[in-house]
Parts: sequence; C-alpha cells; structure tokens
Amino acid sequence: MSIRLGINPLTWTNDDLPSLGADTPLEVCLSEGRQAGFAGFELGNKFPRTPDALSQVLDAHDLALVSGWYSSRLLERSVEEELEALNNHLQLLKACGATVMVYCEVSRCVHGDQATPVSRRPVMNDADWARLTTGLDAVAKEMASQGVEMAYHHHMGTVIESEADVDRLMASTQHVKLLLDAGHLTYAGGDPVAVACKHGNRITHVHCKDIRMALMDNAINRDKSFLDAVLDGVFTVPGDGGVDFTSLFTELKRQGYGQHDDRWLVVEAEQDPAVANPLTYATLGHDNLARLAREAGLIRI
Repeated sequence: MSIRLGINPLTWTNDDLPSLGADTPLEVCLSEGRQAGFAGFELGNKFPRTPDALSQVLDAHDLALVSGWYSSRLLERSVEEELEALNNHLQLLKACGATVMVYCEVSRCVHGDQATPVSRRPVMNDADWARLTTGLDAVAKEMASQGVEMAYHHHMGTVIESEADVDRLMASTQHVKLLLDAGHLTYAGGDPVAVACKHGNRITHVHCKDIRMALMDNAINRDKSFLDAVLDGVFTVPGDGGVDFTSLFTELKRQGYGQHDDRWLVVEAEQDPAVANPLTYATLGHDNLARLAREAGLIRI
C-alpha cells in the first residue's frame, strides 16, 4: 500500500474567492505544507504553468504534483473544443507526473457567485445529461489514452452535486472516473460511505474535506451562497468536523483503493486563512488524516 497524503493550496489562498490569502506567497504555501508533513500539492492560481518552472518550485520543497483543477464547459462547446482547451493543462500534469485531473463541469455554475444561494444551482434536463455524459466519456477516453485519468469532481453549486447526480453520472459513462469529496457530498445531503460502496471501483481520487455540521445546517436554513458558507467556516480539515472518515476509509480499503501505487488522500478545506491559521490547520489535517487512514488500515505510515 503506497497511498500518499497531499494538500490543496486552498488552505492558504483561495481560487474561488481570491481575496482570501491574496498576499500569501506560493513559497509560504509550499514550505508550510511540507512542514506539516504532506508529500504533494494540487495546483492553485499562484503556481507556474510550465513543466520546468513547476517542477523546479515543487522539487525545491521535495513535493510531488498531485493533480490540478480543470473547469469544463461541455454543455457549451464541443468535445473537440474541450480537448483543445484542456490540452495545455493535460500536458502539464503529464510532464510533472500527475496521473489524474480534477475535472468539473462549470457551465451555469453558481459556486463562485457570492450573491447567489447554492440552492439555485443549475439542474440539467435529459437532453443536457445526454450531451454532458457523452462528452465526458469522449474526453475521459482521450485523456486516459495519454496516461491521465479524469477524476470527476461533484461540487456544490454545479450541475453534478448530489449523490443522485453522481449515481447517474456513473451509470451513464464508462471511461469517467470519480473524485470523491467527502465534504461536498455531505453538504449536498449525500453519504460518502454509500457512494464509496456503490462506486469504489471508479474512485480514483479523494478529497478529505470535513464539515462543521451546525454551520452547514445554518447555511442551508438561511439559503446562503457557497462562498458565504465558506466564510462562515463550514469546511474544515478531516477529524475536525462531523464526517465519518473512519467508515469511509474502511470502505475505501475494502474497495481496493490502497492497492494502487498512484493514489492520494488530499486535504482540501477552504477556510479564511485570517481566521484559521494555515500551518496550524495543515498540520492538524495531516496528523488527523494519517491517523484515521492508518486506523482503517488504508495506509501504514
């Protein structure tokens, strides 16, 4: 078993709300992430986007490239246009050793709009579903032929958000793999353990985001936007909220997630860094994640 522990730079600097951590240099993110114990980073908006430059900054801290987010618009453009749009990102991930791409359809999304409640997220009709899943499968097949799997990220405020959405996505595609995000699925009313049980053979990436349940309930009851919920502190690192990571990791082990040599468990817990000290929470997240995964038999470190 050789699962590694990674982190997303959202702990330090936020892509959806750039004012959070805007003045924090990339060097601080990387040095503190390594100090906290992580082996790799996902990409953020402050990372260089050429293979040589990216490898240089990561190698300087003995860090690997885990993956990087891609915003898809297959509901608005053709498969050919999408493949052209993502090619530079794909080649960057390949060149720097990442084997999965964090992939999310953002057409009509509302998660980046602080004025729009997440309850007003887009909902697809049958024609939309057919177009999107056909396109996703075609893109995923081409990506896989180049050695990078599509790890589809169900996400609050987007067209694929709920457990039912994930089920339909998996049933309607063959080549698409799944990024299981424990926090987003819980926020959407789903059960991460049930999704791992149903789709474990398709899970190729895991985001370990925890939820402060009382703040989630308040955000839902007050019909808040995704970004306002983030500012309230709805998300936190694993072991600091209400998600049952022990059961989730036990199921992932049963499904064979730990048998692959290129799998990651990634802390992705966007908070306001002025409120939640990044190094403190990165360290807490790493230590909790390592303990919970070790207790479930998913890792041995």
